[in-house]
Amino acid sequence: MNLFICTISFRHQLISIEELATWANRNHFQGIELWGIHAKNLIEQPQYGREWLQQQGLRTTMISDYLPLSADANTLFDATQQLVRLCKHWGSKKIRTFAGETASANTSASQRNLLIERLQKVCDWLKDEELNLVIEAHPNTYADNIQGICCLIEQVNRDNFKLNFDVLHIWESGAEVEQALQRLAPHVQHFHLKNISAFDNLDIFAPPNVYAPSGKRDAMVPLFEGALDCRAFFEALYLQPHLQLNTVDASLEWFGPQSKATLARDRYLIRQIQQQFINTATGQAAH
Repeated sequence: MNLFICTISFRHQLISIEELATWANRNHFQGIELWGIHAKNLIEQPQYGREWLQQQGLRTTMISDYLPLSADANTLFDATQQLVRLCKHWGSKKIRTFAGETASANTSASQRNLLIERLQKVCDWLKDEELNLVIEAHPNTYADNIQGICCLIEQVNRDNFKLNFDVLHIWESGAEVEQALQRLAPHVQHFHLKNISAFDNLDIFAPPNVYAPSGKRDAMVPLFEGALDCRAFFEALYLQPHLQLNTVDASLEWFGPQSKATLARDRYLIRQIQQQFINTATGQAAH
C-alpha cells in the first residue's frame, strides 16, 4: 500500500509545497493528495507539478475538490475542465468529489436522478482524458452509507466511477468495515484513514469545523489510538488478498495539531502492522 499525506492537513500552517515535499520524502511517504484549492493557487507557480514532484521521488495520488453537481451543466463542465487541467499538470488520474450535499435519506427521487445524471456527465467528460471520478464515502452526502454507495455505483454505471473508501465514515454509517470492504472491493480506488476518540465525537469532522482555524480538534486522535479498530482494517486487507485491496493508495487524513509528528508516527506504525500481516499471510500460504 502506498501512503500519502494530504495537503489539507497543513491548511492553517505557513508552509510551502517545497517543504511539504521534502518532508514527505524524508518520512517515506510516496507522495501527496493535493487539495483542490491548493492546486488552483499553485497554478500561478507552474514550476511545481508532476515533473518537479518526480524529482523529489513523489507523485500526486489524487486531487480532492468539490464539484458543483447541483449547478447548471455549463458551470459543472467548466469546473470539471479546470480539474482536468490540474490533473494533467500534477500527473494525477483521480478527481475526488462528494456525492452532493444532502444525506441519502433526505434526497428526493428527482434530486437523486439529477445527481446521477450529473455524475454520469462528469464521468463521460473524464473518460476521454483517462481520468477517474472518485466519490467519497461521507456523511450528509448521498454516499453516506453502503446502500447509497451501491445505488450510485449501479445507476451511474460508468467504468471510471470509483470510490474513496473513507474507513471512519464507513464505520460511522453503522456498517461493518470488513463486510463493506468485501462488498465494495471492485470499486475502491482510494482509502482515507483517520480516527476519533469516541463515536459520539464524530461531528468534529463536519466540514465547517474542519475548515475553521479555531475549530475543535481535541477528539481527533492518531490512527491507532481511537474508537475505530484500524488494526482490524489492515488485517482485512492483508489476510484477504483475493480482495486485491492491499495495493490501493491510501491517504492519512489528519486534521488535528502537530501534523508532522502525528503523520510520521502513524506511517511508521502502519508499516510495522503491514509487515506483520504480510509475514502471517506468507506463513499461511507456505502451509
